[in-house]
Amino acid sequence: MPMRVNLTPLKIISINMKTLQSSSPSTTHVAFASFIGTAIEFYDFYIYAMASALVIGQVFFPASDPTAQALNAFLTFGIAFIARPFGAILFGHFGDRIGRKATLAASLMVMGISTLLIGCLPSYESIGTWAAILLCLLRFGQGIGLGGEWGGAALLATENAPANKRGWFGMFPQLGPSVGFLLATLSFLVLTLYLSDEAFKSWGWRIPFFASALLVLVGLYVRFKLAETSAFAAVLAQHHTHKAPIKSLLSTHFRPVLLGALAMTVCYNLFYTATVFCLSYGTLSLNIARADFLQMLCVAVLFMAVITPISAGLSDKFGRKPVLLIGCLLAILAGFSLAPLMASGSLWQITLFLSIALLLMGATFAPMGAFLPEQFPVAVRYTGAGLSYNLGGILGASTAPFISQLLVDKGGLVWVGYYVSTMALVSLVAIVLMNETQQRNFNEA
Repeated sequence: MPMRVNLTPLKIISINMKTLQSSSPSTTHVAFASFIGTAIEFYDFYIYAMASALVIGQVFFPASDPTAQALNAFLTFGIAFIARPFGAILFGHFGDRIGRKATLAASLMVMGISTLLIGCLPSYESIGTWAAILLCLLRFGQGIGLGGEWGGAALLATENAPANKRGWFGMFPQLGPSVGFLLATLSFLVLTLYLSDEAFKSWGWRIPFFASALLVLVGLYVRFKLAETSAFAAVLAQHHTHKAPIKSLLSTHFRPVLLGALAMTVCYNLFYTATVFCLSYGTLSLNIARADFLQMLCVAVLFMAVITPISAGLSDKFGRKPVLLIGCLLAILAGFSLAPLMASGSLWQITLFLSIALLLMGATFAPMGAFLPEQFPVAVRYTGAGLSYNLGGILGASTAPFISQLLVDKGGLVWVGYYVSTMALVSLVAIVLMNETQQRNFNEA
């Protein structure tokens, strides 16, 4: 006769809890997983940004007009930002319906495949206009992948964080972009130092795109070892998910979506003005050697990396809004320093501006890892946070290099500085209108 085991409901719950605790990843693993994914995806995104400033126009567009080549390259750069809100809606739908873990892995794969294929594309000389068409399609694919990445990574970190440490844990996906950018910059710097200009333009620029495939495999391995976040698991168990998260989001939470997008413009505009427009302007108009400017960017991004945890910690102590408002005010002032520092031609003064811009980008970017997710209840949080974040990319970054190039051609560098200050002012007003969320109940369905 087999032995009968009588388990009371309390014992069953106790056993299940022990099993869950033994299988759940540590907070260290969760923080690393949220960091490594954004680092890889932003590495992919930034290598294209740098390539667009250095070589994309020359490889994929006719050589008749260098200015047109630069503008076309910046337009392809902007395509991904148009795609990112669609990625946020697509991956947000599944992230709010079936879970964060699988959705994050899928977004990483979409980004990785698109990046790898860009590295394989034939040039304009080989296949003509088709080269630019295929480039635009793959750039759109990059945008779809990245559009689904950030919201999930921020939720992975913050939904596993203690209530009084959400800003700190939300910092880890925010730290990924600075590390991804540093890796991207170093990769182009090494190629610049060891390859001739001809070799770099012919095939060398493709190497960082091929390398992304290996990084994506690392990211997938880390993320497949994760468990679902407890906040979403509770919503799923209680059947509180929405059939169409985007419909529920826009009908009841349109205001925080819009204000969140406007709040993000300062981060995007500072970053892409410094790293894409200034790189292009510095190498083409000021005739600064590509290797020198890349080294200057490597120095500047360290300020962004250092300020990110400091700003996140301050947002836990004093609140999200005070930290963000101070950052926006300083960014408004920083816009007025762009023209005199960049026009000086001095490597030290240009490095100073780049460092100021990226430091303020990190200061305003870090609290967003908690601030945007805190604007939305669990059931629409993936879609809401991701959509706000990526709509901000359209407003603050998609056309930033293009507009800056037009402004400098028509009126000079001073107008680029005014543009930076205006974008910071837009964010400041939006943040004033938003609610402080530091003490919000984060498990609200």
